[in-house]
Amino acid sequence: MKVIIIEDEKPSARRLQRMLSHIGIEAQAMLHSVNEAVAWFETNEHPDLILLDIQLSDGLSFEIFERVEVKSAIIFTTAYDEYALKAFKLNSIDYLLKPIDDEELETAIEKFKTNHSGPQDLLVDINQIKKLLINPLDREYKKRFTIKVGQHLRVVETEDIECFYSEQKATYCHTVDKKNYLLDFSLEQLEEKLDPLKFCRVNRKFIINIDGISDIISYTNSRLQVKLKHFSEQEIIVSRERVKDFRKWLE
Repeated sequence: MKVIIIEDEKPSARRLQRMLSHIGIEAQAMLHSVNEAVAWFETNEHPDLILLDIQLSDGLSFEIFERVEVKSAIIFTTAYDEYALKAFKLNSIDYLLKPIDDEELETAIEKFKTNHSGPQDLLVDINQIKKLLINPLDREYKKRFTIKVGQHLRVVETEDIECFYSEQKATYCHTVDKKNYLLDFSLEQLEEKLDPLKFCRVNRKFIINIDGISDIISYTNSRLQVKLKHFSEQEIIVSRERVKDFRKWLE
């Protein structure tokens, strides 16, 4: 198992190296900057796993992946706040919160060994992670929608929307006062605009508000049925491939 450490603080890198050694893993390299990491990846076989600090001495570590294609699994080491950590969890991204604990490191390594059986598993969507973590507290999600109703415009607060759904190639929102409004966004576009802690895409047709849930029921083929407080026009079934992420979202 080949592991490298990318950490700008050399004492922290050496400490992490010792912690790995205690569980029988020798770090192949310790790198401390974006430029150093890029140069290393260009001349060395890529490792199975990278322990990666987000903030390096010459920039954010994401810049590495913009300059060279890296095919390795990543465990982030971070001092980010609770908001960003929730974003990690919702997207099944592995992380270790500084200061790193020996037991947590060992658990993360064992999880990696269990979940990654080959190179096809080792790709990470860096752009998605970058979007989650750069200035997470400054990121603004959509707070309201201005909707055309006949000759009028109506302002609907996002918190008053129980769900978004698609029907016959159009997208609608359903509000807590049991009204449906046609929107000019696709569900894919809405996913980018909505707070992921409040809204979840449960299948190809529905995005739901966590505050709108009244009941969750086991359904066939390991799926879940979601009942909302006010929307009852269609069944809402969490697709099987989204059940795991949906359960994490609920936590």
